[in-house]
Amino acid sequence: MHPFTQGLNIGDARITTRIDPKYVGTGLFGTMHECGHALYELGYSPKLARTLLSDGASYAFHESQSRMWENLVGRSLAFWKYFYPKFQARFPSQVGNVNLATFYKGINKVEPTLIRVEADEATYNLHIMLRLEIEIEFIEGSLKAKDLPEAWNARIKEYLGLTPPTDAKGVLQDVHWSSGYIGYFPTYALGNLLSVQLWEKLSGEIPDLEKQIEKGEYGSLLSWLRSNVHVHGMKFEPQELSRKITGSPIDPQPYIRYLEKKFSAIYGI
Repeated sequence: MHPFTQGLNIGDARITTRIDPKYVGTGLFGTMHECGHALYELGYSPKLARTLLSDGASYAFHESQSRMWENLVGRSLAFWKYFYPKFQARFPSQVGNVNLATFYKGINKVEPTLIRVEADEATYNLHIMLRLEIEIEFIEGSLKAKDLPEAWNARIKEYLGLTPPTDAKGVLQDVHWSSGYIGYFPTYALGNLLSVQLWEKLSGEIPDLEKQIEKGEYGSLLSWLRSNVHVHGMKFEPQELSRKITGSPIDPQPYIRYLEKKFSAIYGI
């Protein structure tokens, strides 16, 4: 029900995904997300093998890689300029008569959704805020486990104007709390910020990156990530690694600029 990645050792990383027979985006973007995690797992320096440093710098850095491949690559116009004809050939009855511009807008539609993993980039962090606030109250003791569904439903109504028809589409949709990952959700928001911060840096160093992606070429992108992010494993604290790569600690401004530029163009605002 929830995709995940498992790195067994350097050179062996495995992923799962989730398929919705009514919506191809679930499996497609979920797979790209997990692929980003797996590429990170595969990129640690062999010198770090069998040490505690053979891991991601932080969960935020890990999520920056998954969100980068899912969104900055997978939901980009450059990506679909190359892959859309192949996609149309595979799904002729669904998108054979849909032009690229319409499809691109469709996969980037901003619309509140009950399910976090299917949320668009503009509303995604609202899902994280909801979970973080509930986590804090839960840990402080002001919110009891039995009251979680009611608290969840009230918060998602406030933030997104939605009411879950079932707890499966509400408080029970994630595996994190039941697995003990209390405090994990903010790493998705931090990963979003960091993904664009890294993207701004690497785009400056690979000036023809967009043209490469339009040709289905990812060697330069992956090589940059390998050399600047993956290879270090846990050698550096996350903020130190961010400074080392981009010149500053994790900064929200690149992400804000990215959202404004992307959705201003899509919605003509």
